[in-house]
Amino acid sequence: MSENFRALIIEQPEPKQFTRRVGERSMDDLPEGDLVIKVQYSSLNYKDALSAIGNPGVSRNFPHTPGIDAAGTVVSGPDGFNAGDEVIAIGFDLGMNTPGGYGEYIRIPAGWAVHKPAGLTLREAMIVGTAGFTAAQSVDALQTAGVKPEDGPIAVTGATGGVGSVAIAILSKLGYEIVAFTGKIESATPFLTGLGASEIKHRSELAEEGGRPMLRETYAGAIDTVGGAPLSNLVKQLKYGGAATCCGLVAGASFESSVFPFILRGVSLLGIDSVECPLSEKQRIWDKVATVYKLDNLEELSREVGLDGVSDEIDKILKGGQTGRVLVNLAN
Repeated sequence: MSENFRALIIEQPEPKQFTRRVGERSMDDLPEGDLVIKVQYSSLNYKDALSAIGNPGVSRNFPHTPGIDAAGTVVSGPDGFNAGDEVIAIGFDLGMNTPGGYGEYIRIPAGWAVHKPAGLTLREAMIVGTAGFTAAQSVDALQTAGVKPEDGPIAVTGATGGVGSVAIAILSKLGYEIVAFTGKIESATPFLTGLGASEIKHRSELAEEGGRPMLRETYAGAIDTVGGAPLSNLVKQLKYGGAATCCGLVAGASFESSVFPFILRGVSLLGIDSVECPLSEKQRIWDKVATVYKLDNLEELSREVGLDGVSDEIDKILKGGQTGRVLVNLAN
């Protein structure tokens, strides 16, 4: 095992000033942990971009290597992990204040990794990544809540993003009718219809603040990735017994609601978290991603970059210009 390896390094030369470069880090730079993984693939998530610009809610210790996703092979580990085992690590503190998947090696607690399911390659696992895993959690939550394809359409907000795009693809595979909300109607329509969305609407239709406590029953369920007013308006439009999942906040960390949709229509609001999700639950969801949720068009959802291309992709996602998933290849 090499003492030095390549990584994306975020540095803080002055307060509130952050730089990024691809350079060498040492195994000595890695924290204590009982599992060493040689990273083959990672992916880009919005949280990675926030880490790269020094957002204190994500990362506080610098120099730092982001990457909340990592898939690779075990170099050394405790009982249950053998050298060469293929594993996936997402969530917990990986890529936040623990050096993450934008480095060729990570050292983490064994309780942060799951064995890769047989029906998934390492590459496919990172096309899915945290965003796609969150999408799978969201679909699973709707199904657990009893929302079936015959019940009516499912609304998906932030449709061109990582969570939204994978959610649309999974829902389509399962036979659901999908209404996709996006701010990129003209440019995104071919992409979203290709994933399986049956109707594309502009996000402004969900932007109204306040208003009536309930609206016309329209959706059997919703996968909301943005929070704020869109989530509020979706809850008001759920059909009787419907459910909405919530996993993001780019449109606002709060939303306005009354009790009426809940006590008059029996709807549910389901919180989704992939970070502290117990390892047994992570394994269960990854197993579904590899089987009943396995997508035939995964490659169509992603673009591939090497470590040297990550910085440009970070700039793009921060400007809202990202569509689908970005796979980071560290194997070459």
